[in-house]
Amino acid sequence: MTEPARFVLVEKGDRIAKVTLNRPERLNALAPVLVDELVAAIQDVTKDDSVGVVIFTGAGKAFCSGGDIKTLAGGEEKSAYSSNVIEEIRRGFEPAQAVILGIQRMEKPTIAMVNGPATGAGMDIAFACDMRIGGPTVRFASSYIKIGLFPGWGGTWLLPRVIGLSKAIEMVMTGDAIEAEEALRLGALNKLVPAEQLETATMDLARKLAAGPPIAMRLAKLNLYKGLEIDLETAMKFAAASETITLSSQDHREGAQAFREKRSPKYSGR
Repeated sequence: MTEPARFVLVEKGDRIAKVTLNRPERLNALAPVLVDELVAAIQDVTKDDSVGVVIFTGAGKAFCSGGDIKTLAGGEEKSAYSSNVIEEIRRGFEPAQAVILGIQRMEKPTIAMVNGPATGAGMDIAFACDMRIGGPTVRFASSYIKIGLFPGWGGTWLLPRVIGLSKAIEMVMTGDAIEAEEALRLGALNKLVPAEQLETATMDLARKLAAGPPIAMRLAKLNLYKGLEIDLETAMKFAAASETITLSSQDHREGAQAFREKRSPKYSGR
């Protein structure tokens, strides 16, 4: 019998999945077992057709403090992967890539509910999400440089796209943090709310997204990200193909009819 997940919790309901990093005593630091469970959770919610939106958050006072220093090559303890440090590091990046690519490429909208510090790989996980809502204790830092490391969880790709190149270079090169207000100003947060409103604000957004037309939203997300890498003419061709799909969908007919009847649409994803 498979043991239940200990370090990652998944809750589902009303087309919303909430994935919680559950290692609060270590500020949700990314020990290998937690990362493996997170990979499994991402695969689960990605494949589950009953899930339309995915929220990522952390238990306790932090979103995620990044890699657990005790399991890094220079840490106090050996990782569970291997006694060979180089091989251990190489293998260790496979689940890391599965986490970041799994979140960023997920066809469903993703929201990071940032309940506290998100540093190192923890910040990269938050920035891999499509949107971020945070409270007053939010603190983002690309802290790798402070222990002689490179941002191995995709930060050099993610940061410039979220906060712009110049600020991304500053954060990566110095390891300095940005606090909640600056994060909002830079666009790292979509919304900054009081701590007691964080769950409500995140769920309100998740419900709004979950009620939307799945086909149109899936295509919109694909085109938004692809648009960062292609020229306008190519983007227009992608847009025409995507609009052809939505124009022929049952969701479009339902949306148009609901608009005429002045009621809320009920989308089926067809």
